[in-house]
Amino acid sequence: MSRLVDRIYECAFVPDLWPEILAKLVHIDGGMSGWLCISNGNVVRWAASSQEARGDLRPLMESGWIPRSERFNRLLRAKHAGFIPDSILYTPEEMRNDPAYRDMLYPRGMGWASATAIALPTGDDMVIALERAYDQGSASPAVLESLNELHAHLARASFVAARMRLEQARVATQTLALLGIPALVFADGGKAVAANHLIEMLSGFVLWRANDRVSLMDAAADALLCDAMAKVDRDDTPSVRSFPVRNRDSAMIAHVVPIRGSARDIFSRCVAMLMLTPVTRPEAPSVDLIRSLFDLTPSEARVARGLAAGQTVNDIAAESGTSTNTVRTHVKVVLTKTGYSRQADVVALLNGLRPPGFTNDA
Repeated sequence: MSRLVDRIYECAFVPDLWPEILAKLVHIDGGMSGWLCISNGNVVRWAASSQEARGDLRPLMESGWIPRSERFNRLLRAKHAGFIPDSILYTPEEMRNDPAYRDMLYPRGMGWASATAIALPTGDDMVIALERAYDQGSASPAVLESLNELHAHLARASFVAARMRLEQARVATQTLALLGIPALVFADGGKAVAANHLIEMLSGFVLWRANDRVSLMDAAADALLCDAMAKVDRDDTPSVRSFPVRNRDSAMIAHVVPIRGSARDIFSRCVAMLMLTPVTRPEAPSVDLIRSLFDLTPSEARVARGLAAGQTVNDIAAESGTSTNTVRTHVKVVLTKTGYSRQADVVALLNGLRPPGFTNDA
């Protein structure tokens, strides 16, 4: 058992080991096959205990049937800290009438499972299910006890793996910042999981929306970004998509770079990186820099940055979803804290703060 525990923790660093771990769990369970699925309402990544099991499961995973099934969602709702058999989640009559069993599992010779759901720091859920043959019946208490001795180790290893992937995304964007490249990393579904301060300051180009969603202010460029993200996993698309992004005064070049191959594993939510190459040097400094220099609140600093980027009070109000009166109040506070009486003087001051990594060479 200690050797198996060691291998489980190795999975946090070598995700290719998960099929081996699943196979060993199937052996303990005495079942037919096992699978692991990362889900956020849709299948994000998955693995199986063998090539044969992967072939059987592929149509169920790729169709999105598994995370939509009542069986899957009952397991999530149970919030059970350990492996739980189907016999706890269902009555015999419910199992017979559930499409998951009637249409999918029974025809494949399956009908019983021991499964667990583990919440990940990414906001996703990881489910491990060990499928048993219908004529085997539910796993015995002794089998469940053996599986649950491993449960805490499986949870810790998956947590570490997910955190490591998020940290890798963050480090990648910060490395590009050192090179003067504004960048962010997209996850499945188009959420931004990491961004450097250079792209955060591009208020005239990038619009930050609720739930970590990002769009481009340039409508034509945003349509191209959406198209690139929709096709990011297709092999027949270019490895990099590049297109111009414009605002009223300047332009940048956007590059959408797919994250493929060895950079993608079962715990990686990262599917693509967006990089913006400045054509002219952006003038507005970051919110954090403005806050630290002038002791502003986050809202006040965002208003100050908007003014430095050439936005009007109406523009800032529309972008932030606040009233123009609120923005004007923030402007007055910014003037007081910076020691100026004219808005133009504050803009000139802020535009003199050179963002690190940018030059006048573009």
